[in-house]
Amino acid sequence: MKYIILIGDGMADAPIERLGGKTPLQYAPTPVMDSLATCGRLGLFKSVPEGYPPGSDVANLSILGYNPEKYYTGRAPLEAASMGITLAPGEIAFRTNLVTLTEENGATIMGDYSAGHITTEEGADIIKSLDEGLCDRGVRFHPGKSYRHLMVWSGDPDSLEFTPPHDISDREIAPHLPKGQGSDFLLELMKASQEILKDHPVNLARIKDGKNPATSIWLWGHGSAPEMETIKERFGLDGSIISAVDLMNGIGVYAGLDVIEVPGVTGYIDTNYEGKASYALDALKEKDFICVHVEAPDEAGHQGDLDAKLKAITDFDRRIVGPIVEGAKAFGDFRVLVLPDHPTPVETKTHTSDPVPFVLFDTTAPGGPGSIFTEAEAASTGLVLDCTEMTNEFFVK
Repeated sequence: MKYIILIGDGMADAPIERLGGKTPLQYAPTPVMDSLATCGRLGLFKSVPEGYPPGSDVANLSILGYNPEKYYTGRAPLEAASMGITLAPGEIAFRTNLVTLTEENGATIMGDYSAGHITTEEGADIIKSLDEGLCDRGVRFHPGKSYRHLMVWSGDPDSLEFTPPHDISDREIAPHLPKGQGSDFLLELMKASQEILKDHPVNLARIKDGKNPATSIWLWGHGSAPEMETIKERFGLDGSIISAVDLMNGIGVYAGLDVIEVPGVTGYIDTNYEGKASYALDALKEKDFICVHVEAPDEAGHQGDLDAKLKAITDFDRRIVGPIVEGAKAFGDFRVLVLPDHPTPVETKTHTSDPVPFVLFDTTAPGGPGSIFTEAEAASTGLVLDCTEMTNEFFVK
């Protein structure tokens, strides 16, 4: 038996007037996922436990069978693992976005949480300058991918409160700045970063080219290193993970999965879909389990770009789910779980904690009554699973 999880990050949404009251999942052509829903089990998955923020960290831990109530310590330590950074006792990692702040009527606005999806090379250049300019304050900066980077600090995380920058797009930042013990120091770092970035060569070049500059860092998602059993220890499965983002790859590191680097992956609609599908099938020749994560629908949702989200959903179905499901037939029996991690509605540009539709197809088990892969059809089945129940259905049953 082969085990396959395919995640279209943020695919779920709400009805949109422009689409005639349909959601993007209802509107976009998704014949492969619809086919799986017709002969598999369709329902809703509660990826975010009550009282937890609806982030990709919490939701994807749930998908991979790690109940956040036991394993979640924050987003940044997961990303640190992907970047090869070992957190010592007492060290706290912070997700560090490069963002574009703008001024409107005397207020500072979150103009772009991704600094125009700055390139990885440009981001690394900026992070190097920040590390050199701010390391005397007892922090270290580490380059990640695109706008997503990391800062490590020895401090007290217990009372700190943060807001993810993608939750406040086009909104005033003042009510959402860091709060709690140690926040004054973090605010000083953010202000100091603005001075370093103001005339940075990367930003001057981006402005000249009509692109958003990285005008500040935004710190959030802090935490210490978690303790997690591996997928092999829990379920006896050897596996791999494919993703463009450090968060997912970091979860993979802690889960004991091989992190597969695919050339040309970007975390957006221009990512190398065919490469992800091909590498996934190659991994299944040797491994029992593969998880393929696609970030594009989530990024489109955060940008409020409906056309991009429709394209991302269609591409996920046609260029990821289709070839992987077809290719898996060569291995005999297999079980495939297809789902978003959380909704990212384009009209609100942020995550919600609503349950997401899932389809679980098993070549050895009879399916349900037949349906299509949408939020409404999933809800109509009456089947709702939480993390423990989904883990038992997918990994254990």
